[in-house]
Amino acid sequence: MSGLRRRIPEVAGISEIFRVLGDETRCRVVYLLSLEELCTCELSEILGITMPAVSHHLRLLKALRLVKARPLGKHVFYSLADDHVMSLIRVAQEHYEEAGQLLDTKGTERGVGEGEGDDTRA
Repeated sequence: MSGLRRRIPEVAGISEIFRVLGDETRCRVVYLLSLEELCTCELSEILGITMPAVSHHLRLLKALRLVKARPLGKHVFYSLADDHVMSLIRVAQEHYEEAGQLLDTKGTERGVGEGEGDDTRA
């Protein structure tokens, strides 16, 4: 038991990453940046939010080293900081899509194997 207690600090800070990514807009920003490098004005236009709002979200993402900035002239272009961030997005997408397959036509959860080729479901 004490061995497990000593391992708890290994996850320190992880919840902060998930808290920041738990915001829908920031999640969209990260997803868009996984597709291509974009500047603040492009993100603002695509997301339909103000540039100050985009800057706020980018500041939080940058503080956690999820995105990086590249100045070019009057613009700053953003991209994902590294492949680990992309892995987080891919795994979350795969999980979401898997979970979606576990919903029946009424939108209620069903167990794995239920309703798949059998007539026992009411």
